[in-house]
Amino acid sequence: MELRPVFFIIGILITVLAIAMIIPAIVDAAVGHPDWLVFSKAAAVTLFTGVSMMLTTRSRLGNFSLRQAFVMTNLAWFVIAVFGALPFTFSELELSFTDAFFESMSGVTTTGATVIVGLDFAPPGILLWRAILQWLGGVGIIVMAVAILPVLQVGGMQMFRVEAFDTDKVLPRAAQIAGGISIIYVFLTAVAAILFWSVGMNTFDAVAHAMTSIATGGFSTYDASVGHFANPAVDWTMSFVMVLGSIPFVLYLRVIRGDLRPVFADAQVRWFFCILGAAIVLVALWLVATSLMGPLDALRYATFNVISVMTGSGFSTADYNAWGSFVLSIMFVLMFVGGCAGSTTCGIKIFRLQVLHSTARAQLQRLMQPNGVFFPYYNKKPIPEAVASSVMSFFFLFAVCFALLTIGLGLTGLDFVTAVSGAASAIANVGPGLGDVIGPSGTYATLPDSAKLLLSVGMLLGRLELFTVLILLAPSFWRG
Repeated sequence: MELRPVFFIIGILITVLAIAMIIPAIVDAAVGHPDWLVFSKAAAVTLFTGVSMMLTTRSRLGNFSLRQAFVMTNLAWFVIAVFGALPFTFSELELSFTDAFFESMSGVTTTGATVIVGLDFAPPGILLWRAILQWLGGVGIIVMAVAILPVLQVGGMQMFRVEAFDTDKVLPRAAQIAGGISIIYVFLTAVAAILFWSVGMNTFDAVAHAMTSIATGGFSTYDASVGHFANPAVDWTMSFVMVLGSIPFVLYLRVIRGDLRPVFADAQVRWFFCILGAAIVLVALWLVATSLMGPLDALRYATFNVISVMTGSGFSTADYNAWGSFVLSIMFVLMFVGGCAGSTTCGIKIFRLQVLHSTARAQLQRLMQPNGVFFPYYNKKPIPEAVASSVMSFFFLFAVCFALLTIGLGLTGLDFVTAVSGAASAIANVGPGLGDVIGPSGTYATLPDSAKLLLSVGMLLGRLELFTVLILLAPSFWRG
């Protein structure tokens, strides 16, 4: 396999990361914090590496094969996480490289799990860097979901393959799609920042939370997360922004062109809002019925935290561990659901649930009428057998990886609740888990290094849709 084009693209991405490091360096320098030197040196090292890779691996990108795309996708997320960890390692936080890598991987995969304690007093550059990592990871996963995964036919994503997409010209087409999506992404981020500022956040918090909420990432600038603001307007505004990040960004492109019908006609979007609405109502009714809150507070807290968990954002305004086992059960299930394909959300994704539901329904109809001919449908179109098979394979691998990750975490000495919810949170890229250790009011700081490394692997698996990573373990992949 010719890897020069792969390393050339990685070099470009590393160079972009180095440029991004300059922003927190400027912020730290502006407030007189010495960590600006850390970001400057990290940027210099990263820039040198990126430019060197570009200069030494220059090649034509027109014939970028699928195998190269698999390798490039995996390397991109891993390498960015490694270089993104440099500021964490050498800042005044003095994190070990394991902790720094965990924090960086959590950022670029938009998971939102953190090992940093004392965010309220952390340097502004570090807080901004966490937000930048999630923001870059958010736009990266949208581009990958729209331009790369459909071509790689990962987990049924081939259903969203763009017309006229030539498999031999992955990158040129991806660049065209990335341009339109990036403009929308930047615009929505700016709108979110203005909205947050208008409801009471200061400029720094508004920008940081705009980046992490549109990316459905979950990194906050305070230990208490969004609960720090204790502001209903902030809660409702951020709920709205998280939902915006959960809608397929391709639909926004169509809206800009003046076509509103796809947004309302898309079955995936309708299912997303139905599941979200049902969960919010159930949690709110439970909070009122158990006298934990009044109706208005129950609706506010239920809406924010349900949206946060289901979209994989991981923000919190309250410790839902104290809301009872019924709510915890709902939250645990929602961790796996996720949002729409082609958005910044994670988890299993709504469309896979729809495909599985439609396939199971067709099978039940065949059992009742053996001589009948029944086909599963998605968005009023027949689901190809290859897509149904791919989705079912994804569910199987998801369950296996979740089980293995849970067992691995158990071997590191974690208790059952922490191991199970930690595995679910990592592979679904949610962030907070359940229980007192890694719940919405806890952090991953006290976990052993072995557990943090396992969770980092889980985050990468979940973010890259399992198949993209696991295919590299097949010997035939490298022999072909």
